[in-house]
Amino acid sequence: MDFNEYQQLANRTLEGNEHVLTNLSLGLASGTGSVIELIKKYTFQGADLDNAQLEHELGDVLWYLSQVALWANIDFDDVAQRNIDELKKRYPNASRHE
Repeated sequence: MDFNEYQQLANRTLEGNEHVLTNLSLGLASGTGSVIELIKKYTFQGADLDNAQLEHELGDVLWYLSQVALWANIDFDDVAQRNIDELKKRYPNASRHE
């Protein structure tokens, strides 16, 4: 599945009204906060990192990001490609090998 396909499939669950952008923005902030909370507990409180919960929260963030982009008529594939292009310019010699 590519990003644009995800964006379109995710859109079927969007409940729209005149406040859809506000709802998406608040949901994005909330989902991001949930990711931060998991990492904070792992980093500073010695909790195990719950990968299943982290994956769930990241999925929520991805959903909100995709729908903000769709609201603005931006293809999600274009968002991803532009980000990679900018990273290549900013860090032309970067490489990470695991």
